[in-house]
Parts: sequence; structure tokens; C-alpha cells
Amino acid sequence: METEMETDAAAAAADLSHLVIRPYAGEADLPDIVRVGNADMALDGVRERLTIDDVAPEYRHASDAFDASRDVLVAEIDGRVVGAVRVNWIDTTSGEREFRSGGSVAPEWRRKGIGRRLLHAAQAIMRERAAEHPTDRPLLMGMFVDGHQAGREALARTEGYAPARWFFEMERPRIDEDRPEIPPMPEGLELRPATRELAPAIWRADLEAFRDHWGGWDDSEASFLRWVESPEFQPELCVVAWDGDEVAGAVLNVIFAAENAELGLRRGWLESVFTRRPWRGRGLARALIARSIHLLAERGMDTAALGVDADNPSGALGLYESIGFVVAERGAAWQKPMEVPA
Repeated sequence: METEMETDAAAAAADLSHLVIRPYAGEADLPDIVRVGNADMALDGVRERLTIDDVAPEYRHASDAFDASRDVLVAEIDGRVVGAVRVNWIDTTSGEREFRSGGSVAPEWRRKGIGRRLLHAAQAIMRERAAEHPTDRPLLMGMFVDGHQAGREALARTEGYAPARWFFEMERPRIDEDRPEIPPMPEGLELRPATRELAPAIWRADLEAFRDHWGGWDDSEASFLRWVESPEFQPELCVVAWDGDEVAGAVLNVIFAAENAELGLRRGWLESVFTRRPWRGRGLARALIARSIHLLAERGMDTAALGVDADNPSGALGLYESIGFVVAERGAAWQKPMEVPA
């Protein structure tokens, strides 16, 4: 959220007398939130871009874990949006309740203390939500820091956060010229086209497959609707294996056309790669990944990308490396303990 470590003195010296941090005012705010977020990522060299269509479904559907009307804040100076932050919470698979924040500051307003003020405002929301949803779980505050975001890392460190888990973004280049062999499907399993009608079964299988992985997921109906109403839901690119009426595993592929155009890429994403427990150890993931790479290449992509937990318990990192994926980017989840005043 900032480009370099700021000091309290620098923040105090900045003229922020006109800074207003207000609640999200609805979809009219989305163009500015997207504008600021993309400019923030561009300055740091983060290879990601968002569109209003990407963000709108997420903000449209409210759940206990995230409700944009109460969990998104916008920073303005003289009526112009210069930053934003959002908060959500999740019950993690390791037994905590984690309140996460993510935000951005317009490049021309960095290093003036706005990012820190937004983070403090977000932490106030976290404490409110923790009081509204009491639990016996230990409480954490968390944020994700991309490897390029030196300023955000400095802010996290000075606010008492520490890295808790590392993640890699991996790429397999030249898929338009060099594709892996496609192994046969495991016996008894078949591929079927994904459809909107089958989306709930695929989504539930995805959630179930990651129950033993680090982190946590919002399994509400609102979370499902955010997925199927977003550009990320591209059923024609999904490769899904079925065993009768059961989803055995899948690769949910996505091509972000607007992002590719902005960044000058031809990159397709294996957005989620999963095999459910009863079907693991039979080569299903490799068979689905190989088919996904061919599918993306046939759609004109020259690079396949995916994200992976560096300590994934199922050995996914080794599998991806054996198929030709290499680490391209790194990032980390940062956390710190959270206390709620009595």
C-alpha cells in the first residue's frame, strides 16, 4: 500500500487535513477502486489487473465474512478517491479465525501515511466484526504481500505482522510450441463438459478437496454466487473428471482477456487444481493438467500459470515442476495476533 517504509514523522508532515475515510457507497465507487488498485499494482510491477466486472460480483453479494457495505472503506482527498481497503474474515483449517485486509493507494499519494491510516481503520473494523461474531478460536490479523510490494511489506513489518506462509506463482512457458503428453484418464473416470447447472457440484468438490490445506474458504451461498457471476467462471475452459455422479477432480481454467491485453501477455490460468481424497494417487491431477495446458494452447495462449502453497501437503509443487512449471513470482501471507478489548 506504500512504496517505501514511512515514518511517523513523515506521516505527520504530510498535509492530509482534507483526507476523508468513508464507507463504500455502492457500485458507483467501483471505477475508482479499480483505477487505484490497478495503478498501485502497476507501479510495484505486480502482473495483475482488475476490471469492474471482476470486482462487482464480489462486492454485490454479502455474507457474514464479507459485506462491502460495512467492510470496504474509501479514502478521498478533496472528493477524489486516493485509496481503498477491504476486510473479510475466515475460519482457518488450522483452528484460528483470521481477519484479512487488502488495500491500495494511488501512486501520487504514496508515502504520506494514507496506507497506514487505511490499515488502522481496517483493523478497527476487524475488532468490530470479532465482537459481533464471538468464537473460542484464537484471533489473527492477516494480509497478503506480493514479492514486488516492498512498501506493503515494510508497512506490515512495522505494524507487527510477520510472514506465516509462502506462496509461489508458477508458469509453464511456450505451451504453444511445447505441450506435455496427455496421459490416459484413470479407469472408471470420464470427462464431461462443465455447465452452469453443474457449477454447484464442482464448487462443493473444490472446497472439499482443500479442507486439509492451509488457510480457509468462505463456503457461503454468497461466495458461490460471487464465483459464478464473475468473469473467472469460464465453464468452457474447465476440465472436470466424474466418477458416476461424483466429481473426482478438476482444473478450473481461466483466461483473463482484459488483463492479458493490458499486460501484453497470452497467459491462461489453471485457477484451481484439485483431486478429492478417494481419487488421489491415481495420476488424475497430471491427466487433467496436461489436458488443460493443451486447451489453453488451443485458445491462443503461450503461457500456463497457477498458484501454489509452497508447503502444499499433497506434493503439488513437485507435480507441477515435473510437468514443466517453474517459479515465476513469490508472495507471503503475513499475520499477527489480534486482541479484542473486553
